[in-house]
This record gives sequence, C-alpha cells and structure tokens, in this order.
Amino acid sequence: MAQQQEMKAAEETYTGFLSLLKVGSIITAIVTVLVVLLIS
Repeated sequence: MAQQQEMKAAEETYTGFLSLLKVGSIITAIVTVLVVLLIS
C-alpha cells in the first residue's frame, strides 16, 4: 500500500521535472537565438 503511494508521488515528481525540462529547453533556445542575432 505504501509502495503505491510512493510510486505515485515519484511519478508526479518525474512528470513535473520533465515539464520543467521542456520549458527550460525552449526558453534556452529562444535566448540563444536572440543573443546570436544581437551579436551578428
């Protein structure tokens, strides 16, 4: 019973981490493009 709750919590944490990773990657790509355009 406790293992199911721990697994559910771990899955929620992992899902949140993946969402943050996706958003962070997109923001990083946008900032990189802006910096390259400013430099050139």
